[in-house]
Amino acid sequence: MTETPLADGQLVLSQDDGIARIRFNNPARRNAMTLAMWQALGDVARDLPAHTRVVVLTGTGDKAFVSGADISEFPTLRRTPKQVAAYNATVHRALSAVADLPMPVIAQIRGYCIGGGLEIATRCDLRLASDDARFAFTPAKLGLAVAADEVNALARLIGPAATADLLFTARQVPAEEALRWGLIARLVPGASLEAATDELATQIARNAPLTLRAVKAALRAGPDPDMATRAAVEAQVAACFASADYAEGQAAFAEKRAPVFTGT
Repeated sequence: MTETPLADGQLVLSQDDGIARIRFNNPARRNAMTLAMWQALGDVARDLPAHTRVVVLTGTGDKAFVSGADISEFPTLRRTPKQVAAYNATVHRALSAVADLPMPVIAQIRGYCIGGGLEIATRCDLRLASDDARFAFTPAKLGLAVAADEVNALARLIGPAATADLLFTARQVPAEEALRWGLIARLVPGASLEAATDELATQIARNAPLTLRAVKAALRAGPDPDMATRAAVEAQVAACFASADYAEGQAAFAEKRAPVFTGT
């Protein structure tokens, strides 16, 4: 497995067997996101190799996935309206890049998942959390505004009532409650989190990449897409049936063996 440090080592990319792992590596500040980390996250998500089958996002250590933005930078990097706009644009670019990844994305969450960390997690397709995970979105404690797309990203996952609870109170929500809300897909003991995530990522990576991408495109399009989006999703579905992987899947079934998919 190769590791590539980014943002002076505060973000680390590793890739192995079609699985890309992006690790937030700022443990001294509970993996709080610096501006350089936001920039690097947007860059790496845009530039992942086409053969990548699954992406896993995780944090260094056992204290946090991401504890939010690094507020210590705000006095210098978010001081003027121009700086605020530039900072917000960098964050938006990173979040959009994660959301727009065509392959499945898993968030492996241990400890604190707060503010910007929760924003990142909501852009993933699946969220696995340890039993000590804590979730919060705290703009109400800081006097910050919450953009409509941030509110709606949460509401699509957990509904308007739970979103209102989370944002109005700014309280920390334990993992068990997050599971009931549907904020996380699976809750596992802390000692098993990494193994459970690896098992899930490997299981997904063995499946047909074109099918995975078509499913994700359909999920992202929603129940009532516009005509152009519907046509694009239908094209991906048609590509699956025309692919070599479709023939391989049928052959493997007939021969009672595991299929070997190539994404073609």
